[in-house]
Amino acid sequence: MSWIESIYPLLKSDFVEEPMAEIVLKEIWERKMTCLKASMLPFLLCLLVSFSWIIPAHPREDFLKCLSLHFEDSAAMSNVVHTPNNSSYGSILQFSIRNLRFNSSELKPLVIVTPTNASHIQAAILCSQRHNLQIRIRSGGHDFEGLSYMAAVPFVLIDLISLRAVNVDATNRTAWVQAGATLGELYYSISEKSRTLAFPAGSCPTIGVGGHFSGGGHGTMVRKFGLASDNVIDAHLIDSKGRILDRASMGEDLFWAIRGGGGQSFGVVVAWKISLVEVPSTVTMFSVSRTLEQNATKLLHRWQYVANTLPEDIVIDVLVTRVNSSQEGNTTIQATFFSLFLGEVDQLLPVMQGSFPELGLVKDDCFEMSWIESVFYTGGFTSNASLDVLLNRTPRSIPRFKAKSDYVKEPLPEIAFEGIWERFFEEDIEVPALILIPYGGKMDEISDVSWSEESKEASRRHVAWIRRLYSYLTTYVSNNPREAYVNYRDLDLGINNLTGTTSYKQASIWGRKYFKNNFERLVRVKTEVDPTNFFRNEQSIPSLSSW
Repeated sequence: MSWIESIYPLLKSDFVEEPMAEIVLKEIWERKMTCLKASMLPFLLCLLVSFSWIIPAHPREDFLKCLSLHFEDSAAMSNVVHTPNNSSYGSILQFSIRNLRFNSSELKPLVIVTPTNASHIQAAILCSQRHNLQIRIRSGGHDFEGLSYMAAVPFVLIDLISLRAVNVDATNRTAWVQAGATLGELYYSISEKSRTLAFPAGSCPTIGVGGHFSGGGHGTMVRKFGLASDNVIDAHLIDSKGRILDRASMGEDLFWAIRGGGGQSFGVVVAWKISLVEVPSTVTMFSVSRTLEQNATKLLHRWQYVANTLPEDIVIDVLVTRVNSSQEGNTTIQATFFSLFLGEVDQLLPVMQGSFPELGLVKDDCFEMSWIESVFYTGGFTSNASLDVLLNRTPRSIPRFKAKSDYVKEPLPEIAFEGIWERFFEEDIEVPALILIPYGGKMDEISDVSWSEESKEASRRHVAWIRRLYSYLTTYVSNNPREAYVNYRDLDLGINNLTGTTSYKQASIWGRKYFKNNFERLVRVKTEVDPTNFFRNEQSIPSLSSW
């Protein structure tokens, strides 16, 4: 076999179509004599130069040509494929951006694909690989760092907005929900079938289930039923080979990985099968606010000792913000204690009076309602709003923000809170906020800051502020590693290389903060199912075999 015959199979791989292979062979043959006169090393270098020649000069056009070969007809393609030349491109891209920090980003996709069935996703994966493009996968667009719709390298956006069907089986207490559906759409569908079935997930109705479930997903019933991912019992995933896998065919390791390890590292999750939970016909909610002048600091300090020891039917989250004081021209700190109790008010009050009397909760602070009405309450809707508002994918407001998360293993002393308040009072910071969420034996703390000013200086100032707050809290939070919650993505923790490979050691810098010792297992699964590291982003699980 001649040398040119030996490389022909390589050129006819999935990455080079046969007509292109023929052209490249002719180009290499014309350079053959020059290369062969040299030693072995220059020959290899010459061959590499020849291969580099085949990298497409027009990746968008080549990608679209490839797609056209895999779509059933041109009309179907025109409905789901959008380029900057289409009037639909801008509106689709902007529709699911949930952080105004990235609203004017120039890191835009070459092409947006809004698939209506699995074959469209399979085609996008195949053609992206063939033409050396990365992909991003967007469900609801709430990625805190915009990784579901931005990239610094040429990429294709697979926007799952058209895959949002929800099928509820009330008899068996299960549901299949497509990854493009929002939590609001899921809750709406459940409530249509039952008033005593629910699902333990987040409070924001516009969050997409695709990213929420794959990153864990906690909400107001987390202490009773665990994370959303704990209640996922099957899934349909399209891997880097274009195969559609369910739980049985993907295996338990991969099924484990996509429920908390970030599904976007392993493939495109098209749908989830979830187990619904039973809730009482009546639940109780309360929202009680206290300012510094009303002993908010001492109440927060005491709350830390109470919240994670209460019965699992009750969760009390806390939102801390800066508000105007009753004294004209001054501001103060306000802590709002926000609770869902799976039961009636007469059952709740004795628990609160025995465990947290300092809050001073009374019956007038409490509201009895159904579980689906509690979704309205936590979402900030009025009690007389139509259930249809849950189907609205557009938030009532879209902030410009930067957020960070921590896990607190030991109660913060009062002096630590006082240090936080000092930073909250800085005049050039618009809307600082701190959210405290109790788990069983530990607490999740999310600090964020939002602002309305659009300038780069305002963005720089607010991001610098929250980084200083994060640094201040170092003494009081988890360490070795300093843990974080992957659904509150934070690129400050570390990133992968944008091109080339990323070592296990480098990825461990951020990976162990999100996943602790599970990071090693996630890397092993990734190496097995996506050895070429096709599904990647700034904080995706790396593949060992891609190094």
